[in-house]
Parts: sequence; C-alpha cells; structure tokens
Amino acid sequence: MSHAVQSRAPIQALRASRIREVANAGMGRADVLPFWFGEPDEVTPDFIRDVAKQALDDGDTFYTQNFGLPALREALAVYSSRLHQPTDAANIAVTSSGVSALMLIAQLLMNPGDRVVIVTPLWPNLVEIPKIMNAESVTVSLKLDTTGAEPSWELDLNELLDALTPGTRALLLNSPNNPTGWTITREQQQIILAHCRKHGIWLMADDVYERLVYDQTAGHIACAPSFLDIAEPDERVVSTNSFSKSWLMTGWRLGWMQVPTSLMADLGKLIEYNTSCAPGFVQKAGVVAVERGEEIITHTIARYSKARDYLFDQLSSPFFRDAGIIAPRPKGAMYLFFRIQGEQDSLALCKRLVADAGLGLAPGSAFGPEGEGAIRWCFASSLERLTLGVQRLENFLKNHPTARQP
Repeated sequence: MSHAVQSRAPIQALRASRIREVANAGMGRADVLPFWFGEPDEVTPDFIRDVAKQALDDGDTFYTQNFGLPALREALAVYSSRLHQPTDAANIAVTSSGVSALMLIAQLLMNPGDRVVIVTPLWPNLVEIPKIMNAESVTVSLKLDTTGAEPSWELDLNELLDALTPGTRALLLNSPNNPTGWTITREQQQIILAHCRKHGIWLMADDVYERLVYDQTAGHIACAPSFLDIAEPDERVVSTNSFSKSWLMTGWRLGWMQVPTSLMADLGKLIEYNTSCAPGFVQKAGVVAVERGEEIITHTIARYSKARDYLFDQLSSPFFRDAGIIAPRPKGAMYLFFRIQGEQDSLALCKRLVADAGLGLAPGSAFGPEGEGAIRWCFASSLERLTLGVQRLENFLKNHPTARQP
C-alpha cells in the first residue's frame, strides 16, 4: 500500500506565481519583449560590480556576521538617517534579499492563527508569506478611481481602519505599491500609525520602492513618505528594503531591515537558522552602492519618469481607450497597472500576448483576485523597447478583436 508523500497543507495551498507561469512560456524566445518581471533593462553599474570582483579576487569567500558586515550596517544607518529620522547600525540587519527580510519578520512576529491585514493588489510573495506561518490573511483592496481628471488607484482609509480590529497582529503595507504604483500620503500614515499604536498592531512596511517616486518637489531628496519618518524609537514598526530596485541590483539578492532594538537578539537567531549571512563580496558591493550610488538613483528616477509618462500617454490614447483600457499614472515604483474593461482572465490573455504578439506582461490575477482584469507592465526600460511593446499590443488588439472575454 503506497502513501503519498506531501508537504504541510498550508504549503500545498500556496499560490504558484502566475508571473513565472507567463514568463516560463516566453523565456528563451528571442522574439519576446519581456516586461513581466520588476527589473530594469540596465545592468548594475561598473563601480559596484568591480568591488565585488575585487573582493572575490582577494579571496573574500568566507562567512560573515549574522547581521552583516559592520561597514555595510553603518553605511545603511547613515543612509537611512539621511532619508528619515536618525537611526543606528545596531538597528540594521543585512539579509540575503528583501524577500528574505520579509520572511524573517514573519517568522519573528507571526503565530499560527494570527490575523494579518494586507493592502492589495500586491506582489504575491507578500500575500503568501503569512500563510506559510499559518497566519490568517485579511485583504483590503485599493480601488480604481475614475472620477478625477486622471484615473488613479486609491486607498479607502476607513475600510482599512475598520479591518485593523483589536487583536490584529500586523498590518503589511507596501508603498510605493507593486503593482499599482499607489503611494501612501503622510496624513494617511499618521492616522494608520496612531490606530496601530492604540491597538498594539505591528506595522510591517515593505519600502523597497521608496526611492522610485515621481513628481517630487525640486531640490528635495526623492523618497516616498515612510513610517520611519514618524515612528517613535523601539515601537512596533519594521521596515524592510532591498538593493534590487534603487541600485539596479536585482540579481545580487541583498536586502536589509530596520527593526526595534528589542527584536535584534531573536532576529540574529533566525538569520543564523535561515541563511547564516549574506555573502561578503556582495555586501562589499552594497557598501559602495550606498555610499556612492546616489547618482544612479537620480539617473534611474529621471529615466523611469520619462518611461512612465510615455507609457501612460500611449495607453491613454484614443485607440487604447476605445479598446477598453483604463491606465492610471503611477505615483511611484516601476509599473503601470492598467485595467481592461470586460477582461475576465488576465492569465490567459497574457499567455496569448506572449504566443501571438511576442509581448511579455504580468497578469493582474497574479496579484490576487483584486487584480483580476488588469495587467502589469514594468516600464523600467528604454523608450525604444517600450515603443515596440506598445506597437505589439496595438497590433494584437487590432488583429484579435475577441482577445478579451465578453
């Protein structure tokens, strides 16, 4: 008699990545334009790569401290203090990627059965992580507002506060948001933080896109409003971040988190039991990125701003409007998340776009049921590639009048 060997039930119930499902259908095909992943079409700058290569040549292939190299922790503390309130290296932990930081925080704070409120649509990894811990995920969805001069994704603050009931363990919030580009306001943050303080709710902020904000006041450092700007020392606020987006380092898998002092000892244990440490040669590249990389961020924001406006203008043109596309202009991040009126199966549509148009986009359903009917387009790309992508989408819609479900 055979018995099936299976993983834990919560793991079996995790959603597989629909972004990967689409990408797997097109990766390796030279004729496909890939806009499905959240990464730029530019490689990491030479001065960062050169440091890592030199570290390897110097034999830097050994373990490092659990919390990261002291030089990197100090550089990150200086960096965070420049953007937000002053902090210390003792509150910084380096991790092997931003998503590892999120997983570590979930392991640190979430018990089976804990109630975790999540603002969606959202990168699927963030939605699924609490489920790994047997926590209960409750979602509050952003709404597509079409009443203004331009459509926009908006948060119903009262709905969120109603969901943050006494006994809720944590709020998980990503701003600027992947996939919508929605960016929280300072006023909203103040109200949310006061509410979480009142009820003892942990606030877990995914700040990976905090530097990718547009329409900022000239002369100000480009940075989205952060709970680190207003939180008191050692209260229930955790910020996770990554080198991937700001410094064009997606493949390096290097991140960090800023946490209250009281959590650091237990966090060190978890880092030891998960990855032990991030690679030393990668961390040394991280040091130079933080200390010398502000020009990269300035260049990236200017480049993405032009790309955002171009793609927004194109998808807001009469042809695409007549095709049922509603395209909000994102305030931050690197994605345009547009709805297609009448669309009922974004996964099937994105697979058809790969097969028939050579265009790789991410299905809205990958970001939860709240994202169905929408498609995410990563605009971290040259205008030339975006132009070709727009042309392929237009030709597809012209040649496939029944592409969308009725």
